[in-house]
Amino acid sequence: MHVVIMGCGRLGSTLAGSLESRGHSVAVIDQNADAFRRLGAEFAGITVTGIGFDRDVLRAAGVERADAFAAVSSGDNSNIISARLARETYGVPRVVARIYDARRALVYERLGIPTVATIRWAADRMVRHLVPEGTVEVFRDPTSAVSIVEAPLHRDWVGHTIGSLEEAIGARIAYLMRFGIGSLAVPSTVLQDGDQVFVLVTDETVGSVLEVAAAGVQGGH
Repeated sequence: MHVVIMGCGRLGSTLAGSLESRGHSVAVIDQNADAFRRLGAEFAGITVTGIGFDRDVLRAAGVERADAFAAVSSGDNSNIISARLARETYGVPRVVARIYDARRALVYERLGIPTVATIRWAADRMVRHLVPEGTVEVFRDPTSAVSIVEAPLHRDWVGHTIGSLEEAIGARIAYLMRFGIGSLAVPSTVLQDGDQVFVLVTDETVGSVLEVAAAGVQGGH
């Protein structure tokens, strides 16, 4: 894949390095040439100095052959303009924009441009750690039918398997965090103290799933 990234701040440079390490070709656009220092000497991709919604700049970055485009500069307006150009003018199939204003993010999602509302995401993560009994989504699919939420577990579940937990709550475990590292659990995985469990739910099932998980082991589970 060829990926064009507009913005070479901490997010853009980290994204560029991650994509390149996976074998993808990467082009990075930024108005400030000094920003490219964040990429490191080992970066082998293209760097283009200029405004991310300038057509000549975009073409120099290879937007016409791009498989994906990420707009991650510090400006909402710049991000959304460049994202729309990439999708609507150059037909880039995968486009995503970072948006700080959560209300704007919802508008652009309706236009068909996936967005990452940075402040909202960070706030939700903070709430999850400050108020663990709250229900905070970490993911919701574009159709708004399925979400992933953390399910705080009763201590009784320690020593039991993921399979028995899934049977009890009637939902599938998406992943778990153990010692700060995410993993895809299998039914035989034994739950340990401190595990954070994230569950696939719908709006109709989330209440019962969280209630059962918090209530502890019942019967033969």
